[in-house]
Amino acid sequence: MQHGLSFFSPPPAPSPPRVAAPATEPLHAVPSTLLIPLAARARGDALFPHLACHDTEAQRQLAALNTRVDSYLADYPTVLNILWRTRRGRAAGEAFFARHPLAWGVNLGCGLSQYFQWLDNGRNTWLDTDMRPSMELRRRLLPPDTERQRSAIIDLRRPQWWQDLNLPAQALGQPLFMLCEGVLMYLQPQQVRHVLHSFAAQAPAGSRLVIDILAGCAVGMAQWHASVGPTKAQFHWGIRSLQELTDCHPRLRLLATHSVAASHGWMGIAAERMWSYWSSTPLYGVVELGVD
Repeated sequence: MQHGLSFFSPPPAPSPPRVAAPATEPLHAVPSTLLIPLAARARGDALFPHLACHDTEAQRQLAALNTRVDSYLADYPTVLNILWRTRRGRAAGEAFFARHPLAWGVNLGCGLSQYFQWLDNGRNTWLDTDMRPSMELRRRLLPPDTERQRSAIIDLRRPQWWQDLNLPAQALGQPLFMLCEGVLMYLQPQQVRHVLHSFAAQAPAGSRLVIDILAGCAVGMAQWHASVGPTKAQFHWGIRSLQELTDCHPRLRLLATHSVAASHGWMGIAAERMWSYWSSTPLYGVVELGVD
């Protein structure tokens, strides 16, 4: 359940492409946005070589789906944002597992992303989680689970989502690396607050959570997004202050904030500078949260 966001020079909204879905349950609205990052990671390297992520898994999955994604690739700002976000998440994971080589990583709302292709050090363990429609499609396209690469059906809207992870003592006996991208903006604000609170209350000390954030002005504006709009999904959560991210629990710490603006060149930098007069948050960015 992932998407990409663009705020800088968006192209006209494309018509929605065909969505390949499992026979048991079709992909609607939010789950269907998983095709957006899949297309960007599979074919975006040629458009933005300096942000190339070399996602061979995405290329293989897109070929297996046999669905048209030309309209997503025409949304250049969103493709750029996804590649940039992917590199940020990958870098954070590499730094974390360099410090904790035996730790577990958890991708919350993984969609069709496959971060373990980059973060597998031969000793760590990875858990991909998402809602049932996304995981059923994922299981059609990916090899079966292994001892160190697992999957689970999780709905972050459920109050007991953390318990649903069913993490073993081995995972909870050391810091966790958790990633949640292209997901939280589709949840209600109180649901996002609960996700952050659960992470802070339950994760072992030293754990990290990497999320992408959306400025509050974008809430309710998804219909104008070139790629997300045709899916009929909507943005419900955005922030007006970075402090909102840590207010929900005293253990939470904001460790790093990254804005995508510079990756868009002088236009992105100019837009960010204008925006900074009204808010200290980036229009779109990635943050790293930690637990004391």
